[in-house]
Amino acid sequence: MRFDGTQAYVATDDLKVAVNAAIALERPLLVKGEPGTGKTVLALEIAKAIGAPMLEWHVKSTTKAQQGLYEYDAVSRLRDSQLGDERVKDIRNYIKRGKLWDAFATDERPVLLIDEIDKADIEFPNDLLLELDRMEFFVYETGETVKARRRPIVIITSNNEKELPDAFLRRCFFHYIRFPDPETMRAIVEVHFPGIKQKLVSEALKMFYDIRDVPGLKKKPSTSELLDWLKLLMVEDIGAETLRERDPKKLIPPLHGALLKNEQDVHLFERLAFMARRDGR
Repeated sequence: MRFDGTQAYVATDDLKVAVNAAIALERPLLVKGEPGTGKTVLALEIAKAIGAPMLEWHVKSTTKAQQGLYEYDAVSRLRDSQLGDERVKDIRNYIKRGKLWDAFATDERPVLLIDEIDKADIEFPNDLLLELDRMEFFVYETGETVKARRRPIVIITSNNEKELPDAFLRRCFFHYIRFPDPETMRAIVEVHFPGIKQKLVSEALKMFYDIRDVPGLKKKPSTSELLDWLKLLMVEDIGAETLRERDPKKLIPPLHGALLKNEQDVHLFERLAFMARRDGR
């Protein structure tokens, strides 16, 4: 069971090594990197590559670790008891399985994505330590212990919004997805837009990386935003010549709304454009 990338996902050699190491060690793979570098998609592509079932647990600020195991709906049981419903005799009717339980109960070895774990409370990772380590948990309402039939391949993503506990980190294999270099980015573009004009790609990539290098930029554009921008350039029939005429460090790029996502960065480029026009007089 090895991951070597897929036709739809360009994986660097160090990322392939990290994924296969986590699979071999049977440890969760903790993936960090800039937003838009393909952390979430990685889990989906691993599942495709090895033909495994895919389970996704998208973490929010209000998510509790217990929800990944199970939830007991005491309110519904009380209401049904008042209505004389026969279902109240079996407490299992009011236990909702979480994503970890689903992963543990799968016959085939699944891929479990725990997405953006750093969004939750700081205690969230600690509350999953034993479950992810032993691959089992206890259901107090029924008195049963749920054990994983096959140890799932666990992919955990983080955007570094908060530090994760050391005890949690010790149980993970870690990989940081570096931002793609121009050569890797060109390969990514070719996967999404087969046969795209190479002159357009060259000029767009040059402008894209120049934008990322502008001092004072609050949010650097990501890979996904580059792909959106390229799609718009093709839809609007904006060619390489149009991009070549502009100085990306001084003039705001065409269709900049795909790349610049806050007013501070737009104002920064507008000021640079104004200064460029003033100095050119």
